[in-house]
Amino acid sequence: MSTSDLTATRADGPVATAPRAPSLTFRLLRSELRLVFGRRRNIALLGALACVPILIAVAIRLAGGPDRDGRGGGEGPAFIGSIAGNGLFVAFTALVVTLPLFLPLAVSVAAGEAVAGEASIGTLRNMLVVPVSRTRLLLVKFVGVVAFGVAAAFTVAIAGLLIGLALFPIGPVTLLSGGTLPVGDAIVRVFLVALYVAAMLAGLAAIGLFASTLTEVPIAAMAVTAITAVVVEILDAVPQIAVIHPYLLTDWWLKFGDLLRDPVVYGDMARGILVTLAYIGVFGALAWARLTSKDVSS
Repeated sequence: MSTSDLTATRADGPVATAPRAPSLTFRLLRSELRLVFGRRRNIALLGALACVPILIAVAIRLAGGPDRDGRGGGEGPAFIGSIAGNGLFVAFTALVVTLPLFLPLAVSVAAGEAVAGEASIGTLRNMLVVPVSRTRLLLVKFVGVVAFGVAAAFTVAIAGLLIGLALFPIGPVTLLSGGTLPVGDAIVRVFLVALYVAAMLAGLAAIGLFASTLTEVPIAAMAVTAITAVVVEILDAVPQIAVIHPYLLTDWWLKFGDLLRDPVVYGDMARGILVTLAYIGVFGALAWARLTSKDVSS
């Protein structure tokens, strides 16, 4: 038994000791998750994200059912046109539509408020008074933001599956490689796509967490994170600087298309995860260096 498991005693009775690190970390994480998912702003963001696949599905439905070639009425990409013939494509399409702007915006809001929000209302200093190291606090904050990113991606996917089931026929999914998947396996692929999207957003979460340590104004940190995502996407769209594209976080966001092949191709997705881990390492270290050297006065 370690000394942390023991309770010191005195002549007048036992002396309470500080809670063990694992217990304290668990309670801190539980409190952080309750805070993140309890904010009205974050709940509203999840609700808005859920509306995206609903709007897409209703628009396709109102445009007309599947025509002779199995596609919906009107013009549009084949991926969107496939919705009318198979409702499972609503989830895939919604993830594609929300990934460039709406999902990064949701993560930017959660990340920007992680540390700056605590500092703005004066609770950051109080949190550091208890026996919590700044490293542990930063890690818990990062996990909270990543958890919100996972929830955001799965909200889009689940809402897409439900509205697709309600408005369109459901059947085997035709893959990009030409084969087909039964409905059950296709739903698993939807969740794998959502998981990959959430993993990609973790890199942006690290950038936002670093920005959140630089200011006591949450809106500023949110704006910096969201603008960074937009600027990187613009750079990723410029062919003249294609040499730097593999090092840009957003260049790998849409590589989940390889999950719609049989067999699944993991090469690009694995490289995307490695790039994301590099961003997490770099900006996580910057956030740690900033927070651990910062004079917290509020």
